[in-house]
Amino acid sequence: MQIDYKPTFIRAYKKLPPELQLEVKEKLQLFKDLSNHERLRVHKLHGPLKQFYSFSLTYAHRAVFYYETKQNVIMVDLGDHNSYR
Repeated sequence: MQIDYKPTFIRAYKKLPPELQLEVKEKLQLFKDLSNHERLRVHKLHGPLKQFYSFSLTYAHRAVFYYETKQNVIMVDLGDHNSYR
């Protein structure tokens, strides 16, 4: 699976503390393997963000993305649940 990143995701990533940046890198590596999607709690979002999906980075932080194709994912944003509103 190939992962591409929107500028919003990159900006949000750069604002994170170094230890959380490391956690994001580890979770993105896990995400590339479809067998880990249940472990990461990948789920489709609802409401205004219904075209997007999300998965857990930490208890409080999530990554928001969409599937461009079955093998290409675009990471849009990351943050806490407030980023969904």
